[in-house]
Amino acid sequence: MKALLICSGGFDSVTLAHRLAAEQSLGALLTFDYGQRHKKEIDAARHCAERLKVPHLVMDIGHIGRQLSGSALTDDIEVPHGHYSEENMKVTVVPNRNAIMLTIAFGVAAARGLDTVALAVHGGDHFIYPDCRPDFIRLFGEMQARALDGVAEVALFAPYVDADKTEIARDAARFEVPVAETWSCYEGGEVHCGRCGTCVERIEAMALAGVEDPTPYLDKEYWLEAVARVKKCTP
Repeated sequence: MKALLICSGGFDSVTLAHRLAAEQSLGALLTFDYGQRHKKEIDAARHCAERLKVPHLVMDIGHIGRQLSGSALTDDIEVPHGHYSEENMKVTVVPNRNAIMLTIAFGVAAARGLDTVALAVHGGDHFIYPDCRPDFIRLFGEMQARALDGVAEVALFAPYVDADKTEIARDAARFEVPVAETWSCYEGGEVHCGRCGTCVERIEAMALAGVEDPTPYLDKEYWLEAVARVKKCTP
């Protein structure tokens, strides 16, 4: 397998990059600039590609992103704080984002002679993001097999789709990922906020996995409050 990995520069995709590199299956990284407010992740993806010595492709789809309005990740909308299981996190959805990125990635992989598109979606994304769910991943892979029929054979590899982020945290330790050099926070400040959904999920996963998190956060204790709130509301 030689994979084109969609790499945002975040904890999940950088961990998968290191896993694929260790398995000698990483062909290149593909990062999308879709007008997201947390652009520091693009630099993190570039550093990852340099560290692993693979090509880094940056695709500017900002003109598309500008049409996908209504998300806290692209518009001037306040980023919600809390756990991904809370209803307020729906404002972080960018409509059809993964479907758009994957469609482009399959074309790029075919053109570059790579046989796999890799994606680090995981079980923690299922509640809020429909294009991270197992059925979507399965059906999208089938659709692309037909789209490229007779042109190229490109598989879709999403090893964490049925797992939670704790497994990714364990892989981060196993493959010696420099976690502090990844960027997940939706706020896009100088350091991770510790309060947005992706920060809360990241800290929680590392804690549950028993893995040290060297990332500096403005608030490293808020996640406990967010998790407790979700547990209290769960029947």
